[in-house]
Amino acid sequence: MSSVVHEVVNKVRLRARHGGVEGPELRHIVEDVVADLGTTEKSTLDIEAVTSRVTGYGQLQLLIDDPTVEEIWINSPSRVFVARDGKSELTNIFLSSADVRAIVERMLAATGRRVDMSTPFVDATLPDGSRLHVVIPDITRAEWSVNIRKFVMTRPTLDALVDMKSLTSTAAQFLVECVNAGLNIVIAGGTQAGKTTFMNALLNSAPACDRVITCEEVFELQLTNPDWVALQTRPASLEGTGAIPLRRLVKEALRMRPSRLVIGEVRHEECLDLLVAMNSGMPGMCSLHANGVPEALDKMCLLPMLAGSNISSQFVTPTVAHVVDIVVHLATSHSGRREVRTISAVTGQVNDGTVQSVEIFSRTGSELLRNPDAELLPEKISNRMKSSAGSVRT
Repeated sequence: MSSVVHEVVNKVRLRARHGGVEGPELRHIVEDVVADLGTTEKSTLDIEAVTSRVTGYGQLQLLIDDPTVEEIWINSPSRVFVARDGKSELTNIFLSSADVRAIVERMLAATGRRVDMSTPFVDATLPDGSRLHVVIPDITRAEWSVNIRKFVMTRPTLDALVDMKSLTSTAAQFLVECVNAGLNIVIAGGTQAGKTTFMNALLNSAPACDRVITCEEVFELQLTNPDWVALQTRPASLEGTGAIPLRRLVKEALRMRPSRLVIGEVRHEECLDLLVAMNSGMPGMCSLHANGVPEALDKMCLLPMLAGSNISSQFVTPTVAHVVDIVVHLATSHSGRREVRTISAVTGQVNDGTVQSVEIFSRTGSELLRNPDAELLPEKISNRMKSSAGSVRT
């Protein structure tokens, strides 16, 4: 930050603090302070940039406000990248190390979370719903690493995803029927494949009478359901106490009279608690990182065993085969478009320790087509869908 800009920012903050003003009025204060400068200094200043430094996130504010930017990440103060349409771009933004730290501290101020030598990682949700992830030295080599993942579609729907050609209207209607029937759905894919957006869209198609409880590491899901409660984990305090993990959230959620239980992303032993809940008849939904449907089912069988040595595959694998109904696999195309690759139904059978599934929809070229050999759904799924079709849920 130049000395002139630094001086202007300090004067603006001083006047704003004494005047107790905020929002649009701050721009008028910036204009007044700039007007008092000499002609040479005025020519080097950008009113919007100064206002952003005072009220927003500095030079990153324009990127955050840009609806075409999907994600922002900082590798070093001089290496700031963005993603547009699934493709990364190096920006012409140059920050200082102090700028990066100041921006992060401002972002964390309203979240109740911290990053320091004792906790060098932090996940947080910004006021606009974006997800912030920060890693600091000496975990990183020299500079702070910052990721800001924006959600361009704040209230996604399946219809909107159909318009974006992520899936077809036929596939979308099938998934709506699955949700209405209370089937247990796993959404799988790699990083930035659109899992959270797709889960949002699926949940927004759920019947309005459903009471949905979501459990996440940080708040990301944004539902339109009128009866929705969102829970998030909490890191430990400075004293090392008070941490609330996902497993605790799942247990508490089951005491809140849910009609649908959702885990934003399963990574560890909380998968066991989700399986137990679904095995008791609770409709569930989750996402996980996997490169395909078989890989997703294998991971669902592996993660519960992290809960303890007394949890064996003899219990987990048949349970996964019994309770998981539908697996949706998402991926990013070479053009950067996020799309549904396959929609598979779990048959309920286990062969040589592997949970079996059948593809209902698969992508051939640019089209997501229904598999003609899979017109008949597995019995455990078709019976529930027929039962749901015979009842009215709104």
